[in-house]
Amino acid sequence: MTRRLSLFGATGSVGQSTLDLVRRDGDGWQVSALTANSDVAELAKLAREFRPDVAVIADAARYAELREALADTGIDVAAGADALVEAAQRPTDLVMAAIVGTAGLAPTMAALEAGTDVALANKEALVSAGALMMAAARASAATILPVDSEHNAIFQCLAGGRIDQVRRIILTASGGPFRTMSAADMARVTPAQAVAHPNWSMGAKISVDSATMMNKGLELIEAHHLFPVGLDRIEILVHPQSVIHSLVEYIDCSTLAQLGSPDMRIPIASALAWPQRMATPCAPLRGARRGPLPGYGAVPRRDCRGRRPPGAAQCCQRGCGGRVPGGAHILSRDRRYRAPGDRCRGAGRAHVASRHIQRRCRIPRGCPALCGPI
Repeated sequence: MTRRLSLFGATGSVGQSTLDLVRRDGDGWQVSALTANSDVAELAKLAREFRPDVAVIADAARYAELREALADTGIDVAAGADALVEAAQRPTDLVMAAIVGTAGLAPTMAALEAGTDVALANKEALVSAGALMMAAARASAATILPVDSEHNAIFQCLAGGRIDQVRRIILTASGGPFRTMSAADMARVTPAQAVAHPNWSMGAKISVDSATMMNKGLELIEAHHLFPVGLDRIEILVHPQSVIHSLVEYIDCSTLAQLGSPDMRIPIASALAWPQRMATPCAPLRGARRGPLPGYGAVPRRDCRGRRPPGAAQCCQRGCGGRVPGGAHILSRDRRYRAPGDRCRGAGRAHVASRHIQRRCRIPRGCPALCGPI
């Protein structure tokens, strides 16, 4: 059966991986909408290939350019923030929410309020307005399908289980490219080093966030909204191989883990096909060039509550009495990382942001939080 897909953020890394799977699935999908921020040429190219009902460019100043590029196609063309919301309200079976940053919040909320299932790759939306999003999903009976590899892993491990029978959730973290660096070395890192993740191929912004471990802090808040077991039962575990994507421990002491190659097409495929499965071209673990899979006891790991990365720690403060406003925090980060490859000024940025948030929100130094004091 052919299903309809609206893809928000078609020209980004998640969007490109999603369309790769759609191509491979033959007649399984009909693309209803494609959107991009400002890359008119790529959006027009994709629109000509997938023939959506509507193509939307978020940058309103590029409307005429997109309209001209698609003039002979019969595809509706629109531009601007309101057009993104209108596209999200169109009938479709699934919305892939892959717009980076808070720009993705309004169309994601519109899709949920319309009762459309959302494959959520935009963690900033959930971090900044998680309570509103979860309430909208409950009210309309829409399903939020997490696309982040860690949250998708938890979602899979909870299949057939009950959230009230979970003892703890363990988010894994690779540690990023700076995991083994000394403080002196980290003071001299370059933007090129920050975006060179050792395991994952990702966009520049999320690569910088991963390098500072800010990304893991955001993922902790995301997990708190998606899987309401309580912040004190969500932990972060450093696992450099990126083979175990997350774990769920139940009250009977059984622990379920989801394993796979570090390829975003695996969690994307899980969300696209849910509640079924679909084939992917990804390397199975036995074929991945990673050597023998280590036993769990041999996996190098470190609890985040030990030597805490400041990027993750400041997000953990978000759960400390709810004193850090997640929305303001995310908006500030959106501005700082408008061009992450150019603006990265070494690993000290996470420390600076941490101190700034402490001052603005009057968080005392040493405030107890899940990952300890900053």
